Amino acid sequence: MERFWEIDFFRGSAVILMIIFNYAFALRYFGIYDLDLGFLFWWLFPRLIAGAFIFIAGLSLAVSYSRLKDRKTSYRKYVSRGLVVFSLGLLITLVTFFLVPSVFVMFGILHFIGAAVMLSPLFLKLGRKYILVAALSSLAAGIYLQGFSVSFPWLLWLGFIPENFITLDYFPLLPWLGVFLLGIYFSGVLYKNGRRSFKISEQPAVSRLVCLLGRNSLMIYMLHQPLLAIALLLLNYRIF
Repeated sequence: MERFWEIDFFRGSAVILMIIFNYAFALRYFGIYDLDLGFLFWWLFPRLIAGAFIFIAGLSLAVSYSRLKDRKTSYRKYVSRGLVVFSLGLLITLVTFFLVPSVFVMFGILHFIGAAVMLSPLFLKLGRKYILVAALSSLAAGIYLQGFSVSFPWLLWLGFIPENFITLDYFPLLPWLGVFLLGIYFSGVLYKNGRRSFKISEQPAVSRLVCLLGRNSLMIYMLHQPLLAIALLLLNYRIF
């Protein structure tokens, strides 16, 4: 089945930006080098990168769904796929709990994407206007919830932020489900019925490496931080 190289390129570009940010953050977090790059870099940049990942996850999932011949099996397929990603998120929770317990990851981007993929069959069968309404409602609800904190932690995954909550990675369903649903919505604009709705040139040779990163983004996400930790330890930096 034909892959759309521009989707892989978009995802691969986000991978490169993610690695740059995470390595810069690690250097600062472990006190190796204090990078004073300002608000736009430390707050806005990671959210734009994550938003790109989440948007493209929704878009590519919807493109895949539009190509299915037997859509009755889609729920089982996406639940299984989502469970795999969510399980990797739980692995990150376990590792960060032991290594950085004061800021361990409870519901990070992999938890979110796994949950969103499992929920996706509820939205894929809706008309585009209903998907757009759901997306905008999720964004609005999430932005509203960020305005106050709560005294309980059990709805943290939804977007109710506990008092004094600090973590390395946090992507609740609200508002981020809205970004995922926007990806699904725009798949119907850009790739109606699993085909491009626009003209694009043949894949440039120089884009192949970036596309390769995009096709293997999950593996790279799981490996790039351990590889950084190993490199720092080999250079005799104390990070644990």
